[in-house]
Amino acid sequence: MTRHMDHSAHTSRVPAGWKMAATATLHCLTGCAIGEILGMVIGTALGWHNAPTMILAIVLAFVFGYALTMRSGLAAGLGIGAAVSLALTADTVSIIVMEIIDNAVVLAVPGAMDAGLTDALFWGSLIFALAVAFVVTTPVNKWMIGRGKGHAVMHSLHGHH
Repeated sequence: MTRHMDHSAHTSRVPAGWKMAATATLHCLTGCAIGEILGMVIGTALGWHNAPTMILAIVLAFVFGYALTMRSGLAAGLGIGAAVSLALTADTVSIIVMEIIDNAVVLAVPGAMDAGLTDALFWGSLIFALAVAFVVTTPVNKWMIGRGKGHAVMHSLHGHH
């Protein structure tokens, strides 16, 4: 009985917990990954050089990252202006950190930026970079949530349905 009570007392400390931070980071990673992959695929398919391809991938990562949060905000009953504001507040730092890490890793992997879409190195380096970005961004999100910033703003909505 005591063990069970200790466990439930432990899980009630969710607001600044790792679980919420990981969920927030995964949410951000989903939008970033969609944009990132789309940008890389478009740039590579069009035969663009590395710089414009990366710029497109980063822009699309922000677009999709923000869009997913806006969708959640609109679903929670927010107006479009409030949903945009929520996305900017909840995701900006998270997406910036994720994109810096993600792109730095891809740039660091020899040959990754020159790999084609049919090349295992292209997909492997992208997945590896997103995984590293997730590991680095989760503690950033945990820190922000613990201070009532970032995705803490998003989670405050769930009580207002």
